[in-house]
Amino acid sequence: MSKILPADFHMHTHHSGDSEAPMEMMIEKALQKKLPAICITEHMDMDYPSTPDLAPGIFEVNTDEYMSELLQYKAKYTGLIDIFFGIEVGLQPQIVPQNLDYIKKYPFDFVIGSNHVCHGKDPYYSSFYEGRSEKEAFTEFFESTLENIQLFDDFDVLGHLDYLVRYAPNLNKNYKYEDYADIIDEILKTLIAKGKGLDINTKSIYSEPSLGEPNPSKAVILRYHELGGQILTFGSDAHKPEHVALGFDTAVHMVKSCGFRYYTRFEKREAKFIKL
Repeated sequence: MSKILPADFHMHTHHSGDSEAPMEMMIEKALQKKLPAICITEHMDMDYPSTPDLAPGIFEVNTDEYMSELLQYKAKYTGLIDIFFGIEVGLQPQIVPQNLDYIKKYPFDFVIGSNHVCHGKDPYYSSFYEGRSEKEAFTEFFESTLENIQLFDDFDVLGHLDYLVRYAPNLNKNYKYEDYADIIDEILKTLIAKGKGLDINTKSIYSEPSLGEPNPSKAVILRYHELGGQILTFGSDAHKPEHVALGFDTAVHMVKSCGFRYYTRFEKREAKFIKL
């Protein structure tokens, strides 16, 4: 196991619609865990579908307020921990121009592109799986992911590639990379060809019930390495201070077992490789 944890490059604070975490508490928890750096990546999911329990625009951050607070803490904690300005944009074909304009507008250090909505539905909700098999639902999700990354280039890593297995009726019990190898390989090859990486997302490790491995799964991480992929960031996807860097020991061990010796941090959209 790694004694020094890597930087946590996926986390949310009260500026995201699904978190109430004070930004300074997230930073303080990262300091307690002796992290070298963090990147806050608030949600910007434009055209997120309306649901009975969510207000319209709930996943669209007020970026000016977010950036203002982050810059205050970046100055306050100078010399103690590096704090980077990130964003997690939701990928959908119809909002490619809006996402491009938005990312150009702000000086982000790091951009995660995440497939949260598949053809108008979020796999977080059980309705995504109704009336069809898990395999059909999984296939549609991966196909939409490929479509999104073919259409959109302005991101650094793909967020939690197999995100939907966190919420599938049987979780990851029936999920094997081999069953979707053709489409997942195309996703990985597209990422590599475009110089994009993977978000090694540990939320599925520490959430209850635990899936026992990150998103993407170990088999997908191994395949990314076999295909020549090099860019990995670690992200807890924390929405609460107590979740910062949770599961990182397990994820680092897994990534190293797949052949990786470096992970990546981003500053001003430039990758820096750091030994694990």
